[in-house]
Parts: sequence; structure tokens; C-alpha cells
Amino acid sequence: MAKKKENPAEMPVEDRLKNLFQLQTILTEIDRIRTLRGELPLEVEDLEDTIEGLKTRISKTEAEMADLRAKINEYKGKIELANSQLATYKEQMDNVRNNREYDLLNKEIEFQTLEIELCNKRIREAQALEKGREEALAKSQEELDGRIQDLEVKKNELDEIVAETKADEEKLREKAKNLETLIEPRLLQSFKRIRKNSRNGLGIVYVQRDACGGCFAKIPPQRQLDVRMRKKVIVCEYCGRILIDPELAGVKTDAPVEEKPKRRSRRKKEDE
Repeated sequence: MAKKKENPAEMPVEDRLKNLFQLQTILTEIDRIRTLRGELPLEVEDLEDTIEGLKTRISKTEAEMADLRAKINEYKGKIELANSQLATYKEQMDNVRNNREYDLLNKEIEFQTLEIELCNKRIREAQALEKGREEALAKSQEELDGRIQDLEVKKNELDEIVAETKADEEKLREKAKNLETLIEPRLLQSFKRIRKNSRNGLGIVYVQRDACGGCFAKIPPQRQLDVRMRKKVIVCEYCGRILIDPELAGVKTDAPVEEKPKRRSRRKKEDE
């Protein structure tokens, strides 16, 4: 017959604290493995964001260049039309019948000439802008190529580290997952909250030299006794971390140094 699984809420406080400290030990080892990866995951993420930004900039620049080319072609079309009309007006000048027709044709010729000059000016401006966009595009493309190379190097480094530590991390995560089922949900939730808010990621610490192992604040004698009794969950009054007896945690602590009795001075002995 299969043994019935014990309810975590019904476990003695001693067992709960022991399971919690074991969980802390596993999570600390997982944190150590993640630390080995250093800033590489963040660097990879930053490079990916930078590459996306450069690609967007390049696409925008290419779209602007396409618009400029379309405008240049449009101005060239206007110049061709104006030249065609100029030729027509100049032919008509040979057949004018009066001064009024002559003046009208002159005005049209002048207008078309100005239109051609204006279009040429607009073409030169658009070409100058296009040249500037080409230079910006080349610069962005060069930067993009460099960032892609950097990303490839960083990803390879990260993949190597992950490959070396992946198996160990998965085993530790599986152990942590199994341990969590042995801990009361409310206690586990409190532990995770404390751990998240602490700099060193410790949610449960053992008492060392009459002080909290997390913030090193002095613990009153009565609370130290409560911790050693293992009858209830005790937290540090200063940092909020859960406290555990070193012996229960399986940690060897230095024995307190006994104070030697003071030697009586020779003069005092003689006086006696």
C-alpha cells in the first residue's frame, strides 16, 4: 500500500524549517550558476534591441530615398513637358498675327522657362538630400553589420556557458520543485517574497554569534531561545528574514570563547 503524502501544513515546524533551508541552498546554487553567465544575457538582449532599432532606421532611410527618387522623376517629367511646350510656343512665334498673340506666347515661354529652372533647382535639392541619406544608410548598415557580428560572438559565449551548466541547473530546479511541495504554501510564499526583496537572495538564515546571519543585527536572548526550541517560525525583527538554528541547518559554528579568569596582582596578594 502506497504511503500517504504528509500535509505540509501538518508537518512539525522543525521539518518545515529544514525543508525551507534545503530549498534556500538549492536556489542559492542556481543563482551561482546564473551568475556565471554574468551580464551576457542582458548584453545579448541589448544588442538585439539595437539591431532592431538599426533595421528600423535603415528601412526608414530607404523609404525616404525612394520618395526622393520619385520626386526627382516627377520633376524630370515636368521638365520634359515644359520643354515640349516651349518648342510648340517657339514654333507658334513664327506665325503670330498681332502683338497680343506675341505677348501671350512670350509670357508662356517665360513661364515654362521658369518652371524648368525651378524643377532643376528642386532636383538638385532632392539629389543633395538623397546623397545625405545614402551616406547615413551606409553608416547605419556598417553599424548594423558590426552589431550583428558582436551578437553572434555574445550568443556563442552564452550558448557555451548555458550548455555547460544546463544539466546541473535542470537537476537543481527539479529538486527545488519537489521540495516546494513539502513546504506550506503560505510559508513558501512568504519565503519567496523575503528572498526577492533581499540583496543576496537569502530568505532564511541561521543565527551566528547571537546575530542574524542576514543583516547581522543582534538577536535578543529570548528570540535566540525560541529559534533553538524550533516550535514556531521566527523572523528577524530588523530584516524580516526567517531564522533557523545552525544545528538544524547542518552548519558548524565556532564555539564561544570562554573568558579566562583574571590573574590577581602580586601586590594584592601581599596585601592579603
